[in-house]
Amino acid sequence: MSLFGKKKDRGVVPDGAGVAEAAEAAEAAAEAAAGVPAGGPAGGAEPAAADGTAVVATAGPYDEAEAPAGGRLIDLGSIRVPVRQGMALRMEVDRASGRAISVTLVHEGATLQVQAFAAPRTLGVWDDIRSDLAKQAEKAGGSAREAQGRFGAELLAELPAQTADGRQGKRKVRFIGVDGPRWFLRGAIGGKPDDPVLEDVFAGIVVVRGSDAYPPRELLPLKVPGAGKAQAPQDDPLALLKRGPEITEVR
Repeated sequence: MSLFGKKKDRGVVPDGAGVAEAAEAAEAAAEAAAGVPAGGPAGGAEPAAADGTAVVATAGPYDEAEAPAGGRLIDLGSIRVPVRQGMALRMEVDRASGRAISVTLVHEGATLQVQAFAAPRTLGVWDDIRSDLAKQAEKAGGSAREAQGRFGAELLAELPAQTADGRQGKRKVRFIGVDGPRWFLRGAIGGKPDDPVLEDVFAGIVVVRGSDAYPPRELLPLKVPGAGKAQAPQDDPLALLKRGPEITEVR
């Protein structure tokens, strides 16, 4: 899934000691453009969405600091994903850089692609990203409309796709998103856009933002699960997957 409202020049920062400073400056600039005082809102207020409303996590996905205890999670770096019996996991890796760029979970013909991105301290980015996604869908010859769902505002898109017999058709994709403290989590559900199991999986994801500085909309680092393990223990969450993790290279 390549549709995402990330401009090509975003996330490009100089190498070396200036990386953290440049990332922090980009984050501060995004806040300043929205009229947020330096240092964030006074009185320890909750982060605010683009419309000024508070971002309050009443249910998952969760920030690492507020995640409930227990449950089996697969550690994928910036995100930890709950497992379900019979679910398969696939990671997309950029061929040129060798960097993991997304996680796809498969359940009975439905797919959920997940990515976590950096966001400003006090601003949500989902409103802008939905607008970007809708424009890209229409530019590609598809369509998109906004709706309200389990996670709030979402985008229902129909995108051009080739059918099994080689004809041109459309595929339905449901884009869902959650703004968290300094992060944004995006999901794209295809095949069966209303699959309740994948909805529950998305709700159970834990985002590990870390303390490093990143420009807004920069992809947070992912890692391949189980890398370096000689043999998974019996209680390893990976053992519950239908198949072992697959690596898919993308250009």
